[in-house]
Parts: sequence; structure tokens; C-alpha cells
Amino acid sequence: MTPLPDPDDLADRIRKGERAALSRAITLIESTRPEHRAVAASILDRLAPDTGDAIRIGVSGVPGVGKSTLLDAFGSMLTAEGHKVAVLAVDPSSVRSGGSILGDKTRMARLAVDADAFIRPSPSSGTLGGVAAKTRETMLLCEAAGFDVVIVETMGVGQAEVSVAEMVDLVLLLMLAGGGDELQGIKKGILEVADIIAMNKADGDNARPARAAASEIRSALNILAPRSAAWTVPVLAVSGMTGDGLGELWSEIERFRDIHRRDGSWDDRRAEQRVRWLWTSLDEGLRRRILSGARWRAEIAAGEAVVREGERAPSAVAEAILDRLGLPTEPTDTSN
Repeated sequence: MTPLPDPDDLADRIRKGERAALSRAITLIESTRPEHRAVAASILDRLAPDTGDAIRIGVSGVPGVGKSTLLDAFGSMLTAEGHKVAVLAVDPSSVRSGGSILGDKTRMARLAVDADAFIRPSPSSGTLGGVAAKTRETMLLCEAAGFDVVIVETMGVGQAEVSVAEMVDLVLLLMLAGGGDELQGIKKGILEVADIIAMNKADGDNARPARAAASEIRSALNILAPRSAAWTVPVLAVSGMTGDGLGELWSEIERFRDIHRRDGSWDDRRAEQRVRWLWTSLDEGLRRRILSGARWRAEIAAGEAVVREGERAPSAVAEAILDRLGLPTEPTDTSN
């Protein structure tokens, strides 16, 4: 068995920007082994004061919108300007085998060999919303290692935009012209969490349709109630292939950061995210500890058998199992 690393040593090496130490810590975070989780938690605790200085960007969009190609060009532009960029790319996991393609590194050829960039593909492992279960922790490790721009690239399916919005500072939504009714996104609520919208692949014969689609969405957004009085969602036309519009995209990201830092909402948003993270961790920890006991695994297996046969309602079986945990069914009254 490989000996467990010393948390102090690994934390110090991460602060120095050592890639091997950063990768090792992320592997510990993603592990399901209890001893690895304990070491990972200790490392994160030690590095907490070294986090928070990066700008956190969530990038979402339907498959085929060109997220990886755009991020390769966008990240390369930022490193050329002196930034250190980390891309946390989430790949879908097979529901059958749990396996993941993890091909984002091959689609970000320039960033993959850039000394000022770090790409970490992670399997979603069935996590709702197309965001890896340990993305938050990985993001903090990258910040402690000195990366000042951290990008979370989601799978772009259904709940992805909402999930990523709960852990980043802003959400960049990529869209394509010519994919049908571009305004349908507004009806489905996809645009409600977007802070910046970019029509990608605005190059060649698609340049004119992309600009027209951007104008159409921009007009539609003008008649919707804005989420913030301080920010009007910009709609840009960009190209990951040619790099057109990427400078303007970064300027809008910086403008978003500056406006929300001045009005205090930047720090408020992060504080709320940390509290939600606490509750998510509690939910995951309770579930993990319940399932770690042989008795409860047997109880749940028996419940599954009853539910599978349709003999009892799933909610009733769940309540019965929870009752046997010995937890109160109603909040305890402490007023007297």
C-alpha cells in the first residue's frame, strides 16, 4: 500500500505551484477511500487562507457548441497576458461502467503544453448537473497553487448551468446560431443564470448569422426583467477558431468583476456559496456514513427489494429506514 502523504508537506508544495503535488491532492479529493478523504480535508483546511483570489468562471453550452476549442484559444490568450489559467473540464461518465472519455486535453492542444496552464479532466460520475462531485475542492486547490483564472467547463446538459452557478463567480453561456429558435433558450430558463452570453463559431460563412443571432437575443433580453440593476447581460459574437471577440469577452468578465466587487455582491455571493457547500457536504457525509454500516446497507437492500416489487411506496420505506436511525422526526422545541 502506498503511504499516505503528509498534509503539511503537500500543502507547502501546492503553495509553491508544484504540478505533481496539485495532481496528487486532486486525486486524493476524488478518491472514495476514507483515509484519502481525511488527508484531502486536512490539506484543504491548511490551504483555505491561500484561496479566493482567482476569478471563477463557469462555461456551459450544449454539446457541439465548441467549448473546448474556445477555451483553448481563450486560455492561451490569457496566459500570453501573464495570467495563470486552470481549466477543470467535466466529462460525462458512463451510467453502465462509470468510465469517462476524458478527452478535453486532446481538444485543448495549446493549453495542454502551456507552462502557465493546468487542465484537469474529471468524470462526472453521475453527478446531477454535469459538474464533477469534487469540483469545488479542486477549484480551491488550483487557487492555492497560484492560478488566478479558474474555469469550470461543464457537460452542458439540463441542470449544468444551475449547478455550476452555485460555485463560480459568473456563468458564460455559449450558444450557436442556426440551431433552431435561439430565443427558445429564454423560454426554457437556460439564460436565467447566464451572466455573459457568447454566440460561438462567428467565423467564415457563419459570422453574419452569429452576429444576427446575438442581436436577436440582445433585443429579447432588453424586455426581460434584469436579475441585477447593476448588470446588463452582454451578448457577444466570438470565435474559438480565429480568436475574434475573445479580447472583448475578457473585458466584459473584468467589468463584471469590478462592478460586483464595488457593490459588495461579489463577496456576498461567495459567502452564500460556502454555506450551500457546507450543507451539500453534510448531506453527502450523512449518506456516506449511513451506507458505510453493514446493518444499514442490509436495511436499504431489503427496502429496495420491497420497492422493486411494488409492495410499498418508496417514500414510506424511506421514512421507516430513517426512523430506525433514531433521529427525531420533528425539530426539537428549544423555546422552553
